[in-house]
Amino acid sequence: MKFMLLVHHNEETFGRFSEAVKQEMLRESIQLTHQLHAKGQYVSASPLQPAGTAAVVRVRDGKASVTDGPFIETREQVAGYFLIEAKDLEEAVSVASRVPGARIGTVEVRPVREVAGLPE
Repeated sequence: MKFMLLVHHNEETFGRFSEAVKQEMLRESIQLTHQLHAKGQYVSASPLQPAGTAAVVRVRDGKASVTDGPFIETREQVAGYFLIEAKDLEEAVSVASRVPGARIGTVEVRPVREVAGLPE
């Protein structure tokens, strides 16, 4: 079963960390992906650019509207993700607890719905 681990943290707080701390967290995340890969659990992972670089698309009455920036003002922004294979929610939560971003924010764990007909 696939699970999406959405990493949330406060971008302003993260921006105040030293470059060494940021690089160590990235190194830990990369190390975690290798550990997951060795166990056959790794599907994909990546940090995201800051929320200010986002575009938000809404379609209403057949017309697309695009705005810059995050969807809503929140204290925490989506900072990255891990897409993993896990036997159940308990195992996915165990992996989420090892994500470095969980120490400075939160990791939302959600099962991915399987949809027939999608490309592999």
